[in-house]
Amino acid sequence: MQKITPVDIQHKTFKKALQGYDRVEVDQFLDDLIETLEDDAQRQAALEAEIADLKERISHFKAMEESLHNTLVLAQRTADEVKASAHKEADLIKERARLAAERDIAQFNEATAEARRDHQRAAEAMEKAKSELRSLLTTHLALLERTEPVSAPSPAPALAQSADEAAAPVEEPRQPERITVY
Repeated sequence: MQKITPVDIQHKTFKKALQGYDRVEVDQFLDDLIETLEDDAQRQAALEAEIADLKERISHFKAMEESLHNTLVLAQRTADEVKASAHKEADLIKERARLAAERDIAQFNEATAEARRDHQRAAEAMEKAKSELRSLLTTHLALLERTEPVSAPSPAPALAQSADEAAAPVEEPRQPERITVY
């Protein structure tokens, strides 16, 4: 079947018969039919243009969707890589901090041990000094107990001394030993 257009209807002619239809009425009907078909053709053309526009927009949106999808995939990969890198960096920082803490603790332990050794040496030196001081004081006390009390000097000491006394050796007091404290 062939498609009839408004132009086909407009140019269509019919044979004349004796008992045919009213010519004016047929022409009016054909004019109405032409007008209806022209309106339908315009609407169809507008709808086809809108369909073409919508198809173009759909293809544009599909391209955008694919681009967005690719961008999201890339962003997810980048985020995963950044997260993995951050975890590695955090682990590295933790390891460095742990090693630094262990090194600091070892240094503090060594400093504590050195301080304890210094304290022990100081305590031993103090005990040695105490012992030497006791010994010195004991020696001085013994000297003080052996010597006789000195009486008040006489007006003529040179005359009162006898020859024996002058010849006797005079015991001089010992100088205290120097004590070195460490």
